[in-house]
Amino acid sequence: MDQTTPILQASLAVKPWLVPGLWRLPGLQVLDPQQWLQVDDAYGAQLAEKARLVAVRLPDVHALPDAARPAAVELMALVLAHLARRPGFAVQGDRVTRPDGATVRIDPSAPLLTLGQLVQEDFCLLQKAEVQGAGDEHRLTAALLGFPGSWTLAQKLGRPLSAIHQPVASYDDQMARRVQRLFDLIRPDQPLFRINALLYADATLFQPKGEAEVRPRQGARAYLRSERQSLWRLADTGAVVFSIHTSVVAAASLTDEDHAALALGGH
Repeated sequence: MDQTTPILQASLAVKPWLVPGLWRLPGLQVLDPQQWLQVDDAYGAQLAEKARLVAVRLPDVHALPDAARPAAVELMALVLAHLARRPGFAVQGDRVTRPDGATVRIDPSAPLLTLGQLVQEDFCLLQKAEVQGAGDEHRLTAALLGFPGSWTLAQKLGRPLSAIHQPVASYDDQMARRVQRLFDLIRPDQPLFRINALLYADATLFQPKGEAEVRPRQGARAYLRSERQSLWRLADTGAVVFSIHTSVVAAASLTDEDHAALALGGH
């Protein structure tokens, strides 16, 4: 059974079109590490939906090959250290108490699935091959992706950045080189983030779409979907973490000025 009830935030934490540095592509800004993971008014509902997806669509939302397991374990340790300093969370032994009072057991054998029970963010891991050559790109090696916005995990897993971004017309060879340079330069002590915003007809969080699939635009686009995307290099494995915090609000909650800005530069 698919999601039947819209899971909405009352408002966006940030309207990116009001922040010039965020709204001009690529829109990357330095991220305060203390502001990495967000808890908002959709926390409980989004985690419940992620748990439902894991239960009924696990191969569609989770992939962790053995080669990526050390990076996933390092990511879990980083997240747990972050949550231990956050109000509302309590990390004690092999248990974490969430802001909604639920208790989650830390499972070292399933690091990404454990994180999916704790935070709203989805996580993708991107790594270079151990034996690198000139021009090597980061590849998507593992993910917990409960809320894809028009892409599929199975189709992108194992592929390099340039292939992951197909069929985005603006992602040409020059853009591919720029993005790869950016990934090479990310430092563990200086994560980055960007925020996008697009109007959707459907509020469903799990919206996969294949590269060859054309999705007709039917009906009014009644919802605004915004992703806060962060990039953080893990210190030990060198993997780059791509985390995604998804927000969906009713388009009717936006002002006329908001809609005008979206029409001019939505991304």
